[in-house]
Amino acid sequence: MKKILVPTDFSEKAENALKVAAQLAKKFNAEIYLLHLIELPADMVNPVGETRTNDLPEAIFFMKLAKKRFDDLLSRPYLKGLAVHDIVEINKAFDGILEASEKHDCDFIVMGSQGASGLKEMFIGSNTEKVVRTSEVPVLVVKNDHPAFDIKNFIFATNLETTGRKTLAKVVALAETFEAKLHLVYINTANEFLTTIDCDKKLKKYMEGSDFNNYEFHVFNDDTVEEGILNFSKKVNADVMGIATHGRKGLSHFFNGSISEDLVNHANSPVITFKLEK
Repeated sequence: MKKILVPTDFSEKAENALKVAAQLAKKFNAEIYLLHLIELPADMVNPVGETRTNDLPEAIFFMKLAKKRFDDLLSRPYLKGLAVHDIVEINKAFDGILEASEKHDCDFIVMGSQGASGLKEMFIGSNTEKVVRTSEVPVLVVKNDHPAFDIKNFIFATNLETTGRKTLAKVVALAETFEAKLHLVYINTANEFLTTIDCDKKLKKYMEGSDFNNYEFHVFNDDTVEEGILNFSKKVNADVMGIATHGRKGLSHFFNGSISEDLVNHANSPVITFKLEK
């Protein structure tokens, strides 16, 4: 963890994420890339997608306003002594976050989230959800203020499929970085029920090639996978919940849903997502 991207809209939730990022940066001697994106109305952008910034007093005004807010934010005591790169760009939030992550070679993203429910969650979704769904690097979603962000119990929900081994390697690496105990959990539901013997067999194959020992494996029964993760998290007093995301888009995402996005919306504890690599 050397470069941490933190998108901000200068809200309280975004600052909660920045505070967590600052603690991680201090612990791992990392740099922070603090990103603010200005989304202009469609009629202020020409048909080929380029903004005529020099011809738009409104755009210049927003840039100056963002700079003023950055100056205030960068004066916070918790950022003292850290390498923080402030970036202001005109772009759509979702596109801009992913482009900035790739451009600056960031290996971790920390984002704030308000959460969502009902029709807003189903039809609109948040920029955080979209980033969670498609980011190539791990995304840590933070909702609340964490004066002391210390990960000791890290749970990762798994379906025990061997196609997820590459993702597991990233999870293990992060657990080792945090010096955290990893709790691998399979959520047993009526629709996806596994016997204890079957779980043990799948776990053995799933962990082949890994010499990581600081973990426990659990089978937790619940009505749904999402409820199981949330309830198991409470049971072991987890500091962070982890899950892989399939990166579904369009109608596939709409009809199949995404457990990772549901967790981002409904969990109060931090959630970290990893893109599933086959």
